[in-house]
Amino acid sequence: MKKLILSSALLSAVLVSAQIDFSSTRYGITAGGTYSRVSNAHNPSGPRFSFYGGALALIPVDSNDQFYIQPQLEYFGAGESGKDKDAKGTPGYDAVYANNYISIPIYFKGFFSEAESEFFAMAGPRFSFLVNQKVTGAPLRYTVDGDPDTGINGKANSFNFGVGLGIGYSYMRQIELAVRYDLGLSNTYKGLMKDSAIDPNSAKKKSEQVLSVGLSYIFQ
Repeated sequence: MKKLILSSALLSAVLVSAQIDFSSTRYGITAGGTYSRVSNAHNPSGPRFSFYGGALALIPVDSNDQFYIQPQLEYFGAGESGKDKDAKGTPGYDAVYANNYISIPIYFKGFFSEAESEFFAMAGPRFSFLVNQKVTGAPLRYTVDGDPDTGINGKANSFNFGVGLGIGYSYMRQIELAVRYDLGLSNTYKGLMKDSAIDPNSAKKKSEQVLSVGLSYIFQ
């Protein structure tokens, strides 16, 4: 909660101090692929490949067309799988722990120059709300009483907070290719913390990390 309040306060300070020109806001669409993992969650642990897609707004914050606030609204696929290359043939290798979100990243975006075609960098917070979680192929484990432990795979948090960094290239300020890295600061699977007797790493925070590559088209 403290991180959320601090990030919101910093964003508010930027918005208040910037020369925002909402009348010049442009809108666009964005989509791409995601490569995600969750640290210290499941064993075996491997990546999940998914996708994201949504809309964006590009809001100028200076008079030189170089700096912007770029909020986005995305359907965002994350989570992990069991496909650890060293665990082939073991129980859980074919598991998929799919976490799908409605996500709102808010980036501060800066171009390296005022040229129409130019590289850019962006950074900012991400607010993600769980839409659904689907677990398939996970090994069945049991409690000390011998009953199936149906909660062992964990219920993902309904809300996740993270920070993102990205770099990309814009062609004529209209077609953009970007690579982004998002680091989750929330504990994605609080329910798995209790499993430390089976796996010592279970007592550690479960951080969801996502690498994505995508294209955006910004309307004139």
